[in-house]
Amino acid sequence: MKHWKRKVFPYVLLLPTLVLFGTYLFYPAINGFIYSFYKWNGVGPMTYLGLENYADLISDRQFTSTLLRTLFYTFVSLPLVFCMALALALVVSKKIPGVSFFRMTFYFPFMMSALVIGFSWRFLLAEDFGMISYLLTAAGWEPIRFLTNSNMAMATVIWITVWSSSGYYMMMFVAGLKNISSTYYEAARIDGATAPQCFRYITFPLLKPTSLLVLVLSSINILRSYPLIKAVTDGGPGTATKFLVQLIYETAFEKNKQGYASAMTIGLFVILALFTLLQFKLNKGGEQDAI
Repeated sequence: MKHWKRKVFPYVLLLPTLVLFGTYLFYPAINGFIYSFYKWNGVGPMTYLGLENYADLISDRQFTSTLLRTLFYTFVSLPLVFCMALALALVVSKKIPGVSFFRMTFYFPFMMSALVIGFSWRFLLAEDFGMISYLLTAAGWEPIRFLTNSNMAMATVIWITVWSSSGYYMMMFVAGLKNISSTYYEAARIDGATAPQCFRYITFPLLKPTSLLVLVLSSINILRSYPLIKAVTDGGPGTATKFLVQLIYETAFEKNKQGYASAMTIGLFVILALFTLLQFKLNKGGEQDAI
C-alpha cells in the first residue's frame, strides 16, 4: 500500500498542472490542428478541405514574404541577444561594487509588459510626436525616421528586442557561470593563460548547456514576437515589420479565416520544431566540450 502511494502521490501533485496545461495548451493545440483542415469563419459551419489550406500556404505570396521577413528578424536578433546577454553576464558575475543594482537594472525590462515597453519606445522615437524628434527639431536638425522608414523600422525593432530581452537571458548565463568551478581558472592562471584564453577554453565550453537553453528559448520567443512589435510599429511602415504571428492574428480575427490561420500556426510550429532540433544537433544536445 505504501509502495503504491509512493508511486501515485507525485502524479496527484502534478494533476493541477496537467489539468491547466491540458485545458489551455494541449486542447487548443489539438483543436487548431483539426481546424487547419477546414474552412471556418469562427462561428458558422465548418467545411472540410483536406490539405487545401496547406497547399494555399505554399502559393501565398503574403505568407511567404512575411515568413522570410520573420526569419530575417530572427536570424539578426538571435545572435545579438545571445552576445549581449553573455557580455552582460560576464560583467555582473564579477564581484564589483553595486553589482546587484546593475543586475536588477538589466533584468528590469523583461519584468515589464511588452506593450508598455513598446509604447514607451514609440513615445520616444515617433517622428511626429516623439521626444527624440522634438529635441532634434529644437536643435535645428531634421528628425530621424525611426518608425516611418522601412530599414530604420526593422533596425529599431531589432534593437528594442535585444534591449528588452537580454537581461532575462543574462540571468541564465549568470547561473551557468556560478556553476563553473574556480579551480579551472586557478590552474589556467598558474599555466599563464590570459583572460581571453580562459574564456575560450574554459568559460565558453562549460557554458554549452546554458548556451543551448538560451538559444532555444530566445529563438522561440523572437519567432513568435507580437505585442512588442504591435505597440512600436503595428507592422509598419506598410508591411516592413509585419511578422508571422501578426499575420496569423489578422487572418483569424480580421479576415475571419480561422481554418487558414490554423494552418499558418501549424506551419509556424513546424518551423519552431525544426529550428529547435537544428540547434540541438549543432550543439550536440548541450553536452559540454572536454577541457
